[in-house]
Amino acid sequence: MNQKIALITGGSRGLGKSAALKLAQQGVDVILTYHHRRDEALAIVAEIAGLGRRAVALQLDVATIGGFAAFADAVRAALRDIWQRDRFDYLLNNAGTGIDAPFAETTEAQFDQMCDTHFKGVFFLTQQLLPLMADGGRILNVSSGLARFALPGKSAYAAMKGAVEVLTRYLAKELGPRGIAVNVIAPGAIATDFGGGVVRDNAQVGSYIASQTALGRVGLPDDIGDAVAMLLSDQGRWINAQRIEASGGMFI
Repeated sequence: MNQKIALITGGSRGLGKSAALKLAQQGVDVILTYHHRRDEALAIVAEIAGLGRRAVALQLDVATIGGFAAFADAVRAALRDIWQRDRFDYLLNNAGTGIDAPFAETTEAQFDQMCDTHFKGVFFLTQQLLPLMADGGRILNVSSGLARFALPGKSAYAAMKGAVEVLTRYLAKELGPRGIAVNVIAPGAIATDFGGGVVRDNAQVGSYIASQTALGRVGLPDDIGDAVAMLLSDQGRWINAQRIEASGGMFI
């Protein structure tokens, strides 16, 4: 059986980092991307190597569509040089940033940044990488609980995640003939550095989120990393075109 390889955007920190390590623990090799933090990405590569798996870190700005062809060439070269292959198996579209701006004050520049990062980037990066994906592989897009419930200041970010959820169903339909399953995972509030680390570092925010979550606590990165690894495993092979929210039961 071929060694499974996952490509994870934004794999140097937060949810992407947890997903990379959880997949490596399951025996999956990893291609991870980083934007600026090369040292952190290389540390994750070393940690994955310590688990007995192979990994490589490649630079990518998911908001710069013009760089995707060169990135695909870099992935092709890594597959050839490290794995002696021309295909990878799993794509996790995870990289992203957030904004906190009331609808009435959101600028066109902020809107475009969210669109390029969370929707246009996902659309065209996935398109660019399709020739490098193995038939029978899996794509998992990262959305947000904010596409289901509404919190002030998140309209632009959440709207792009909603678009990704619709795109996911279309990808599942169109890629079905290749045996590629496509799903979306929607995390709730997670204690990471995302959004300036407000969920992780602000006790008042954390307490409020815990009070609004059925399981009574804030989510942790490994809660999402484990869910990603489960959805990309063979045990998840018949899950397709679905939105799976991993929020501990937030705002239900």
